[in-house]
Amino acid sequence: MNILVISGDRFVVSSLRESLSRDCHTVTETGDGKSALALVESGSPDLVVLDLRLPDTDVLNLFRTVQGLAQGIAPFPVVVIPAHATVDPAIEAMKLGATDYLASPFNPEDAAGIIRRALEAAPQGHASHARRVEHHDLGGLQDLIGNSKPMRGLAALVRCVSQSGASTVLLRGDSGTGKDLIAKAIHFESSRSHKPFMNITCTALQDTLLESELFGHERGSFTDAKT
Repeated sequence: MNILVISGDRFVVSSLRESLSRDCHTVTETGDGKSALALVESGSPDLVVLDLRLPDTDVLNLFRTVQGLAQGIAPFPVVVIPAHATVDPAIEAMKLGATDYLASPFNPEDAAGIIRRALEAAPQGHASHARRVEHHDLGGLQDLIGNSKPMRGLAALVRCVSQSGASTVLLRGDSGTGKDLIAKAIHFESSRSHKPFMNITCTALQDTLLESELFGHERGSFTDAKT
């Protein structure tokens, strides 16, 4: 996913870049309102993090403009970093129409979780979200149950592999550890999720038919090759 961070705070930018890179997100940053609008128009990000403390910028107008561009290009969520410590950040975010907020100072892991949930709750018009909804019952990260550190690491690895474009992935593990589940998660989180997931047990195939089962055959090429 492409995350655009609009903030002039170097600590905020570096913290978000470090935490989001673990989930294999691409982070683009800018501390200038004008360049931010240009990036939104040209890149159509999957999510925008907008720091409302941006100096020398009318952030409220910037937020409305970003939201307007989102309607014209592709709906995406906006997570804000509130400007006023004395105001309830949830109320401030809701008034603006933001998807969620990051209260400063924030924990990088918590920030990654908030952004992950915002992406999962993206509007129906968002392509990646539509793919997840379409295949929700077929398999994906939602089928990986658990929130321990190893399970979060596994989910992050699945995202990395899914978005890498790799055509071949080898999964190793004892019987019953969930290799099939992970294979489905990788498929349905990838750009090929709209294509069928084919599960072929190679050990159950005869040697003479293996090539035909995997790659197909021409009609009449052997006995009973009807289609």
